[in-house]
Parts: sequence; C-alpha cells; structure tokens
Amino acid sequence: MLNTFCKTPLWEVSQNLARVAGGAEPADLVIQNARLINVCTHEILDHTDVAIAKGRIALVGDASHCIGAGTVVIDACGSYIAPGFLDGHIHVESSMLTVGEYAKAVIPHGTVGIYMDPHEIGNVLGVQGVKLMIEDSRRAPLKTMVTVPSCVPAVPGFEDTGARIDASDIREMMTWDRVVGLGEMMNFPGVLASDAATHAELAETLKADRVITGHYSIPETGKGLNAYIASGVRCCHESTRAEDALAKMRLGMYAMLREGSAWHDLHEVCRAILDQQIDTRFAVLISDDTHPNTLATKGHIDHILRRAVEEGLDPITAIQAVTINCATCFRMDHELGSITPGKCADLVFLNDLQSMQVTRVIIDGTVVAENGRLTIEIPPFSYPEWATNTIHIDEPITPETFRIAADRESGISKVRAIEIIPARVGDYERIVELKVSDGTLASDVAQDVLKTFVFERHHSTGRHGFGFVHGFGIKRGAMAQTVAHDAHNLLVVGTNDDDMALAANTLIACGGGMCAVCNGKVLGLVPLPVAGLMNDESAEEMAKKVEHLEHAWREIGCEIVSPFMTLALVPLACLPELRLTNRGLVDCRTFQFTELFVKD
Repeated sequence: MLNTFCKTPLWEVSQNLARVAGGAEPADLVIQNARLINVCTHEILDHTDVAIAKGRIALVGDASHCIGAGTVVIDACGSYIAPGFLDGHIHVESSMLTVGEYAKAVIPHGTVGIYMDPHEIGNVLGVQGVKLMIEDSRRAPLKTMVTVPSCVPAVPGFEDTGARIDASDIREMMTWDRVVGLGEMMNFPGVLASDAATHAELAETLKADRVITGHYSIPETGKGLNAYIASGVRCCHESTRAEDALAKMRLGMYAMLREGSAWHDLHEVCRAILDQQIDTRFAVLISDDTHPNTLATKGHIDHILRRAVEEGLDPITAIQAVTINCATCFRMDHELGSITPGKCADLVFLNDLQSMQVTRVIIDGTVVAENGRLTIEIPPFSYPEWATNTIHIDEPITPETFRIAADRESGISKVRAIEIIPARVGDYERIVELKVSDGTLASDVAQDVLKTFVFERHHSTGRHGFGFVHGFGIKRGAMAQTVAHDAHNLLVVGTNDDDMALAANTLIACGGGMCAVCNGKVLGLVPLPVAGLMNDESAEEMAKKVEHLEHAWREIGCEIVSPFMTLALVPLACLPELRLTNRGLVDCRTFQFTELFVKD
C-alpha cells in the first residue's frame, strides 16, 4: 500500500538516505546513546544511535559518522526509544473532541498515528461528514489513517440515520489519499448471509487493495467466524472472551484487544496470550473509545500499555502490539511500526518499561512533544454551520410524550427490559413485571427499571421507540444524549416523565450532547454541537465538563464506570442481546423486531 502519511515518500529521498547512512551527507537529527526497543526481534539494544534525514530513518547503530555541522544531536542518556505508538481502531468522535483537538491530546502520550473509523459522523452527516473530519485532521502531524464507514446504517431496516453510505460511496472514498481501508463491518449477519449489498462494500475495498476491518461480536468461533474471515475481513476488536481472541488469531485474523474508557476487556482477553505459548504477531492493542477525562488523567496508548503490563504481558510484546503488529495488520509495516532504516522517523522516548512514561515524541523527524506537552503549534479549524445544526425534531416533547400505554388497565404487565453490563458492550434480555396504573406503565426505581425512549433526530420524521432498561441504579431524575450508537438519535432514560422531557429539550436547545437532570434542574451538561457528537474545545476543558456530568450521574444514583458510554450502546442493534432503536425493540440474536409486552 502506498503510504502518503510520511513527510516525504521514500522514492524521493532514497539517495539522500543512502548518502547519510554512508557518511557522505550529514543527518538532520542524530539520537545517541539510546536503549533501542527492537520490535522486529523482541530485544533491547543498548548504546544505539539513530540517524534521521528528510523525515526518515537513515541508520540504526553507530551514527557518529552521520553528524555534520548542521546536525541536531539528542543524547538519550540511556533512555529507551520505541517506535511511535499506533491505535489500530478508534472512533475520534467518542472522545467528544474534534480531530485536531484529539491530536493535541494524544501526541504527548506517544501516539503518532491512528486508524480512525469516523462512522459516528458518517451516520449523521454521511460522506461529507467524513470528508470534514479528514480536512480537520490535516492541521496536525498525527498520522490519521482513515477506514471509511461500512455500516451506515449499522443494521439496515432497524433504525433511521442521518445519511446512508453504500458501495458506490465506498468506491469513491477508496480513492482519497487518507483512506487505508473499510471501517468495522458490523453487519456480520449480512456477510454470513452473502447479502449482495454488504459484499459489494467488501468488494470495492478489496478491488482498491485496502484492508477490511471487522466487528464480529458473537461468541461463535466455528463456521460463522470462518465465513467472516474468508470474506476478506482482516481484524476484529470485538473479542470479550479469551477463547474468541485466540480463535481469531489461529485463523489468521488480527485480534484487537480493547481497553478503552468504557470497555475494559483487557483483563479477560489478555489470557489468550498469557495462558498460551503462542506467537503474538496477530495481537494488537487498541482503544476503540477514549473519553477526554481519560486522555487528561491517564493517557492514551501509553495507558493501555501500562494496563497490559499490569495484566502480566511482557513490555516488549505489548509495545509490539501497538507498533509493528498494528502496522503489519494494515500492510503498512514497510513504512511504519519499527525503528529501522527507511521507515518514517516516528519515535517515542520512555523512562522505563513499567510506567511507560513518555518523555519525548518525534514524528517525521521533528520533535513534537516533550515531557507531556506539545512543542509545536496546531492551527484552529472551523466547522461549518451545516455540521453544527443537526438536531431536527419538530414535534414538541412534553411529559405526555413519555406515556407508555400498558396492555391492560390494571394489574401487572410483563415486559422485556434491556439489562446493561457495566464496562462491557453486551447486554441481556430480561423479563420484568411492572405495575399498571390507569392503563400506563411507569419506571420502577425499586427494581431499577427505567423508561427509555429513542427519538429520530435527523429528518423530523416523528418516529420514536420506547422500552425499559435495567442496571443503571438511577434513583431520581433523567439522562439524555445524542451520542447513541450508531444512528445517534436522541436517547432519553429516566425515573419520571417531567425530568425526561426537560432532559430531551435541553439537548434540542443546545444542538446535542449529554445531560443529567433532576427535579426540574439541569445538574450536568456536555454540549456537543458538532454533529451532536463533538465539541471544538480542548481535551482539558471537555474533561472538566465530563467530570461534572459524572458527578451529576452519581448524584442521581448511578455508580457505574462511564455510564454515558454504556447508555450510548442501548440503541446499537448489531450487539447482542436486546436493543432499542427509534423504530422499536430489536432482538439482536435473531435480528427481528420484538414486542415490549410478553404474553402470559
């Protein structure tokens, strides 16, 4: 795959690099006396120099003959140096930051490149939204490789999105210079059923010689997984069991082991490596989602590396999983992922291999961060009005809107409820009994069963679905958000109709976001005016807003980690078992709509 992400293509500078390596031309930068983490051979090489010219590595070894009058020399003083970190699967929108602000937040933590799947904005604004994020990314040195959205909508026929992306759109986007593959193919039922439209998207990617990224979220490792991989899917980040990750690696699929702000899968899936004597070349560590408060307090890939080492993973193996393994997954290891001659000069300096504290970051031969702070300026980017005016709900939302008629006038009704699993992406279908009063159903705080509504917010259709969720622990008030995967409609959960109406109208008024209310008062609000998903403020400012919202959640009774992210998955109809979209309840084991009421 032709790499357009380095400062200079190799064919332009191969003569320069050869001359520098041979001592006929001075290097631009020489790093001396480093402890090189060689991810090619899984070893540490002491007293190693690296010579850099034209943004690429010319020599690794003794670089004393590469130093000239104009050469910048950095004495590593025995620090470790590693290839710059790569995140193999991330939705920047989940950080609530725009791409440029996200870059500012992650570069000081050693992240030099990301494989961004912008399917959140794709579901709201379509191809033009994806193009807008790519334009935003160009202002920062962070290598932003794009895997274009494959599933807009995620599961056709079960929800209303703001846009559609089909095979013809993918054919066009595969010609864009930042595009390296297809975003996670969540419609695995379509792949397994040989659906023509689904396979047309795969075909356009394969014809363009790009990588197909996957999303195989069911605990099946036999004929279904084989069929999925045989269709061309190269990697998958949805393993939540060690046996799933191991099965994928054994079938030649890159198992992306996830540790995000909300999804803490590493403790379990790491056992696929720790409990087996296997080659780990098919293991990649990724975040999938990273919230601004995580970035501000814990970091990005450096945080995931620390977690991997805590779980017992060898530090060099862990670093391989965010460098050469990731680059090889995307068939870009000829340019990225190792400190070897000819590669892009993307390096990180580390104090030690336990804390993984990053002290210096170099991208394309330029020092871009030191001691946790950027050393470069990243210019601003302005999002157009059409991207910040995306809440289109015409009908008034009042407390009466949240009335749910029962299947009887009095007595007890049995209903299906969605039971969440904190810090995990799955859920359970539960049958609960609710008291009927005047022919209606209300939230039952004693049972932790709350009314849930999803309103279509893209085209003013007036469609909305309703049901119940269990597991948030809310005792009072309501929550609402327009971050609601994947259609990102307006999602409202609450204990009473008045607060639910207030929460919904608060977000309509501010252009989208997340909020918590109680007793007629807004306790916490995170405005996300860009597509109802992002804000152009800094990570630090957004972290404060998110922290305030988390306090508000706790004030109304919720104690789980990243509750707004768990809530955001309630409508995601490609994950088992039961989900709620703006069209109704979906049984995600059979991929059919199901009834709220259970017949006796």
